[in-house]
Amino acid sequence: MNTALPQEMQQHTYAIMDRVEDSHWWFVGRRAILESFLRDIVKSSELISATADANRPAEAGTQNLRILDVGCGTGANLEMLSQFGSAEGVDVSDEALEFCRRKGLAVQKGLAEKLPYADETFDITTALDVVEHLDDDIAGLKEMHRVTKTGGYSLIFVPAFMWLWGVQDDISHHRIRYTRKQIVERLEKAGYTVERATYANFTFFAPILGGRTLMKLTGIKPDSENNINVSALNGLFGKIFSAERHILKNLDFPFGVSIVIVARKSEPSA
Repeated sequence: MNTALPQEMQQHTYAIMDRVEDSHWWFVGRRAILESFLRDIVKSSELISATADANRPAEAGTQNLRILDVGCGTGANLEMLSQFGSAEGVDVSDEALEFCRRKGLAVQKGLAEKLPYADETFDITTALDVVEHLDDDIAGLKEMHRVTKTGGYSLIFVPAFMWLWGVQDDISHHRIRYTRKQIVERLEKAGYTVERATYANFTFFAPILGGRTLMKLTGIKPDSENNINVSALNGLFGKIFSAERHILKNLDFPFGVSIVIVARKSEPSA
């Protein structure tokens, strides 16, 4: 069985990703949503108190958090994670890792199913549009669970609904698009307690469904869906997508293009 983290995408995809992920509405909006979820995670009193220096107030403990981004790609999410603590990334692609190193990010090569870290190393682990790449997604989640400290958290972001399958799924070598139930079940099998699971990107659900249906009907296959963009509206779209974070603070949405999950590594049962 071929295992990878993630299975290497077509080579041109990394260059496209590196070029657009700082400005493309999809990446900008996703980071805003993820950042909002992370702020809630680090506010956890147990997580902060566990990492705080005894001689400093609890709030300062967030600076001591160790964070791992599994499948860090070209590094934009890793840069965002760095504001919450000491963040590092792991990826299987030499090309992706080179983009990260050019940005001064701490990264190393490794597989999701065999992470090159000791047990209980990280306070927070993330897999942001990564799990869907794995031949054995439960094995990858078990590895994330292993390297996460007891009481720590994992933040997962995956694509939703197989009937939304599109060109980007093909060129990124996705294995699956999940339902909320499917990804929650896999996380629980990996040993996690799921504290939150909600669909996201409901704002552009209809346009994305329409665009992918049109591409299927016409046979149009762009090099990457990331290239499909209306420059004049890019900033507006980013703000609209980012605004979902306010709704998601208090509401689990019943559908969307993606799913966000907050999972905790609980104390083992007595």
